[in-house]
Amino acid sequence: MLIAFKLKLALACVAGLACPFAVAPLVSDHAMHNAAALRPAMVELAPGALSYRAAGEFTRDGKVVEAPLLSIHVSGPLSIMQHQVSSADYQACVDDGVCHALAHDVVISPERPAVQVNWHDASAYAAWLSRKTGGRYRLPTDQEWALAARSRFLDDGVTVDAANPAQRWIARYDREAVRDADTATRSFGTFGINENGLSDLSGNVWEWTATCFTRSVLGASGAVAKTNANCGVRIAEGAHRAYVTDFIRDARAGGCAAGTPPDNLGFRLVRDEPSFAARIAERFGKTFFLRG
Repeated sequence: MLIAFKLKLALACVAGLACPFAVAPLVSDHAMHNAAALRPAMVELAPGALSYRAAGEFTRDGKVVEAPLLSIHVSGPLSIMQHQVSSADYQACVDDGVCHALAHDVVISPERPAVQVNWHDASAYAAWLSRKTGGRYRLPTDQEWALAARSRFLDDGVTVDAANPAQRWIARYDREAVRDADTATRSFGTFGINENGLSDLSGNVWEWTATCFTRSVLGASGAVAKTNANCGVRIAEGAHRAYVTDFIRDARAGGCAAGTPPDNLGFRLVRDEPSFAARIAERFGKTFFLRG
């Protein structure tokens, strides 16, 4: 009870109320400095609406049909990393014994993205970064990624020819295959900055999202009548939408569930709004407790 009482008094001090007690940091300045160094540059986006081609596979009367085009609203604000997680930042998680090592040919640099990482690698890094910094980081949903990408998010709808459904897959392959043949990663900013201030969207690094691949059946009205989710396959967004098995690190070697494979698999993270206590700690740079 005494500890709880002192914590209440500490919060009162932080709020600017009278406080007769001295306060001292619970966490060392060195630890706080390291945590601050790990915090990525973020861009905060206002809530917004967008036209969004639904992800997954859709059928009606047993035949594949074009995915519905939806008008969605993403509540926010949405705080998302300015660029992808760098290989140097990811390596810090590896050095800490939490994340799996990167492939030997991945360039370790604060200016290059971490690539050849699977969905589980990305999730492990997000959990590690959350513990290290006190924030709450996670992979974005596909809809959140689309909101952040804006004009870099391409409508992957393809008209379906009922008489020859194979034409749909041919048209999609032709569109996806027209891209930069150089798959080597490059310094951040090489692929430009979009209208939201985010760099390298839809370049040659596809970014993992939290969204599972789904197969949906449409009723006569066009509404979804049934949906089956397969969370062993996740959506990766880049120059085109890809459905990739969650344990695959290099989709060029196999594991892309549909379409042409991504050149590289990387990720950027969303940071959720912190709690009141976390905001206090972030503002003052220290966690407080009372002496006496």
